[in-house]
Amino acid sequence: MIQLYRTNSEHPEFVRLTGLLDDALCMIYNTRKEDYEEYNRITGLPTVVLAMEENVAVACGCFKMAGDSTIELKRMFVDPAFRSQGIASAIVGELEKWAKENDCEHAILETGKGQPEAIALYAKLGYSMADDSDFASSERSVCMKKKL
Repeated sequence: MIQLYRTNSEHPEFVRLTGLLDDALCMIYNTRKEDYEEYNRITGLPTVVLAMEENVAVACGCFKMAGDSTIELKRMFVDPAFRSQGIASAIVGELEKWAKENDCEHAILETGKGQPEAIALYAKLGYSMADDSDFASSERSVCMKKKL
């Protein structure tokens, strides 16, 4: 049974999963980890959620503050063997709940055009396309937002 666990960005399982995420993104976009390292580096972040199955993390996500009352969802990843089980939705829900506990009102995120499954998931969870060219880090990006 999957259990959600709040932790921080130094947790070894988060570090492991985000390494797998970086590998997956490099395959999708035919890039190198170094190309996006400045955007993907997460350290000292106290707002990480892991999905655990028998003491092994199978998915992760986190958020960082992107303004006084806005969070940015970051580093969402589900091990391919555990996809299509609602784990990503549960992690997003837990991150949003955590943000609301800290009086946050909005969530934003950036994903890639090469990840249609992620775009569809976020749309299903109430996120809409954001027209914010300052937020997009590249032409490959899709930015989305939601009122919490």
